[in-house]
Amino acid sequence: MTTKESNLYSLFAELYKQGQNGEYERALKTANRILGLAQDDEAALHCKVVSFIQLSKFNEALQVINKFPKLIPKLEFEKAYCLYRLNQVADALKIVEGIQHPPAKVKELKAQILYRLERYEECFAVYRDIIKNSDDDYEDERETNLAAVLVHLATEGSRTEVPSLKEHTYELTYNAACQLIASASDGDKSNLIKAEKKLKTAEKMCKDSLEEDGMTEEEIEDELGIIRVQLGYCLQLQGREKEAQALYAAALKKRPDDIALVAVASNNIATLNKDQNVFDSKKRMKSATQEGLEHKLTSRQKKSIAYNQCLLALYTNQGEQCQTLCNKFMKDYPDMIVEAVTIQAVQLAREGKAKEAVKLLNEQAKGENYLSIKLACLQLLLNNEERDEAIKLLENMTETEKALPGIVSTLVTLHMAGGNREKASAVLKNAVNYYKKNKENTGNLGKLWRQAADFHLRGGEVAVAAANVDSLESSNWVIGTKVVKKKVEPSPGKPESLEKKRKKRKRKGKLPKNYDPNVQPDPERWLPKHERSGYRKKRDRRNRDAAMKGTQGAATGASDQFDITKMSTSKPSPNPRQSPAVETSGPRQQQRKVQQKKKKKGGKW
Repeated sequence: MTTKESNLYSLFAELYKQGQNGEYERALKTANRILGLAQDDEAALHCKVVSFIQLSKFNEALQVINKFPKLIPKLEFEKAYCLYRLNQVADALKIVEGIQHPPAKVKELKAQILYRLERYEECFAVYRDIIKNSDDDYEDERETNLAAVLVHLATEGSRTEVPSLKEHTYELTYNAACQLIASASDGDKSNLIKAEKKLKTAEKMCKDSLEEDGMTEEEIEDELGIIRVQLGYCLQLQGREKEAQALYAAALKKRPDDIALVAVASNNIATLNKDQNVFDSKKRMKSATQEGLEHKLTSRQKKSIAYNQCLLALYTNQGEQCQTLCNKFMKDYPDMIVEAVTIQAVQLAREGKAKEAVKLLNEQAKGENYLSIKLACLQLLLNNEERDEAIKLLENMTETEKALPGIVSTLVTLHMAGGNREKASAVLKNAVNYYKKNKENTGNLGKLWRQAADFHLRGGEVAVAAANVDSLESSNWVIGTKVVKKKVEPSPGKPESLEKKRKKRKRKGKLPKNYDPNVQPDPERWLPKHERSGYRKKRDRRNRDAAMKGTQGAATGASDQFDITKMSTSKPSPNPRQSPAVETSGPRQQQRKVQQKKKKKGGKW
């Protein structure tokens, strides 16, 4: 054996020993010594690449692979892993998809890549295949990752059949709670209550488990922080905002290293502040939008935070910034255009540019959002005393929409406020004729009869009002199946004279004690007192703005109270819907380092 061969033999033995002991810095130096003697040695190059990966020096590892093209076919997995860790996820996926007959480690890397790309259905299929065809010490890790995928599928409303998973680790219990939160329906808090219990169980399990593993207090608190912030989110969804805020604040006070956790907790505190305490919210949103978060948050989380940024700019009256942020938001999230435009319109209205705001909203008035956007335009116009524009907007609606009781009531009141009684009467007449003609939503017809009767009665047209009441009482469609007197027909085969006739007992009608036959009776005597023209409601000094009963869909209050000419000149600040809080960095995933034989709890890829 030559001296060179002898040296190489001893260096390789040393390299093998260093690799077994996890001494990667020393292994890197030894690999370089080997390459000094044999610069193209593939085994030494492979060990050098692995050492760089274990030291998280992914760029250096890629440089070695790309410098020696002959290595690429043998190091496809290592190259894909480096690209994945450098957030070049799409390129990593191309490599793993090109590997023929991939081993288990390649499949697991592919699952991680699909998870990062938020292709959860495909990711679920890969994990299911791995779990079915593997039998080793990493079962818990795979089930934890599978549970994380199921949380996202539940959030998206997927109909994928969900397998039952064990909950014997704190990560699995945590993910089970996240899945309950994701599947909680609006108004039903049962799943949220169950999730709260599981999160508290996961918190205790986590503390006990990490203490047994000899973790430091600081490390334990970091791990508990994620569970506690998710618990805060669960409580916030239940409306227990003070408890949620306390948990968020406590988690941030620990100054966690996880910037994603800081971003989520900060954003959720800002949503609890709403339009109050805006200076605190500005500070929180800086933490929620700091650099380095683009690869740490899901697209759903980033969308919610970006939307809240737009709202905060609105609340702080930063008009130019609000418009800029909304334009960027629409570009990044085309499915949220209506929400962004609504914020822009409110900002313009606050600046007294109501017509510009309405024009902006009208551009988005289409499909299922049409009517709601039109009504938002109406609100903006009325708040800015643009009565003629408001009337024009309502009159340009479709025939069906103009027949809705709320729209009818609003149009009638606006015409009356302008002294145009004929147009107000025509609106009522057209709406009644619409329902007579189409015979749909007949309940609305009953409301309109009553509205028409009240309208004419207030105008002193008692006979017309009475005719309306007669129509109301005789209409079967108003009260459903009405019992109507039928003419009694003789039974077949029997003479009419033999039919039994019910005798009615005649009773003498009673007259009021103060009845005067020379005085004309009050024509409104059959109406309830509060509907008579001479009725004046007593004012309640404790609540001078108490609303009166009105037609469903109409603005509350009597006609004079609803009169737009008598409305207060102060303009309320519209408050758009606050974006929901963001869940924590969400389902937990356990990841292990490449080629590590020793199982490390809580390790990450």
